[in-house]
Amino acid sequence: MSDAENTVSGRTGFSFPKAAPDGFIAAVLLSFLATAGLFYVNILGALVEGLVKGLSFSDETAGFVASANVYGAAIGAFIAVFSVKRLPWRRTAIVVLIALMTIDLISTQISNSNIMIPVRLFHGMVGGFLVGTGFSVIARTKSPDRTFGMLLFVQYGLGGVGLKFLPEMVPVYGVSVLFLALLAFSLVTLLMVPFIADYPPRKHSLQKIAPKAGIMWRPLSFVLVAIFLFQAANMGIAAYIFRLGESYGLVIDTMSNQLGLANWIAMSGAAVVYLVGIRYGRLFPMLAGLVVTAVGLALFHWSDNSSWFFVANIITGITWAFMMPYLFGMCAEFDAEGQMAALSGFFSKMGLASGPMLVALMVRSGDYSLIINMSIVGIILCLLAVFMPARLIDRQSNLSSITE
Repeated sequence: MSDAENTVSGRTGFSFPKAAPDGFIAAVLLSFLATAGLFYVNILGALVEGLVKGLSFSDETAGFVASANVYGAAIGAFIAVFSVKRLPWRRTAIVVLIALMTIDLISTQISNSNIMIPVRLFHGMVGGFLVGTGFSVIARTKSPDRTFGMLLFVQYGLGGVGLKFLPEMVPVYGVSVLFLALLAFSLVTLLMVPFIADYPPRKHSLQKIAPKAGIMWRPLSFVLVAIFLFQAANMGIAAYIFRLGESYGLVIDTMSNQLGLANWIAMSGAAVVYLVGIRYGRLFPMLAGLVVTAVGLALFHWSDNSSWFFVANIITGITWAFMMPYLFGMCAEFDAEGQMAALSGFFSKMGLASGPMLVALMVRSGDYSLIINMSIVGIILCLLAVFMPARLIDRQSNLSSITE
């Protein structure tokens, strides 16, 4: 049974108004849908800081909780790869959002790390399944790159709010305020679901330009590796951003204000993608974005100066919001059903989880300079991985536009 057949109008005669499938409102609604299951990533720095300060977890244990949450999301996203063609996405989203709210509510009552880790792992699995489902729907839009740009715009805008206010609220209300914030986001998203249009498989994709070749696994694999490397390199720093700042002598109040503002400024990176799309192709914008990312990460070496810490967060925030829509959009070009977009979600979550996990194993030495350098190396490897598939997709897109 299709989602169109599952709408309220089919059962009761009442129909929710649907946003135009490729309009601005639709992009916002889809962004919330694909964000709800993984919103904790946008406030991961606040979550790690909250677990340390609110529940007295060690830096290492807090990192393991964060990684478990994201590794769970990777598992859920991988399962979604095989379900997006079979399950009605709207009904799936409703059930999963209710499950997420329930798990977040349970998390407010947990103070033992041995219980917290498996609970957040399960939360991640449920949330990752929702994200994979959301990605598959976005891949069916007319311009996935632009919609992914809106996704990052929403994530950074709301993530900025979380990073600015939540760390200061933990000492007053306890670490449960973090999980209640996640619950509230899921509730808002649940209320949006009925207004999202039905998205059947789209008619155009790179796979359909050259149907005899099927899915081009070799270039796709390079894109997936690039996504993993980019996410791991960035999230390794982001998850420990408050701890990194403190190691250089910065204070929480200053960092909260700077990180909140930096996230809001970073929204400009996603806005550029939404407004420009692939007008200038993918290769040149992505190579430029990766070079600037490496420069921004290098600036964290001077975090003893709060101004440089602020600038480093602004630069890496803008490029993060700028790069991911292009990377996700490239995967969306490889099939029309949205399975490869869901698969990109799996590699994204693996990167987001592996970065903090690696840092958690290294942070005992307290040497954040080594962690920063490893992140820069990850970005350089990402640049090498993305070059071939970006050039291929640009060429195929040009050929397609000429023959149409």
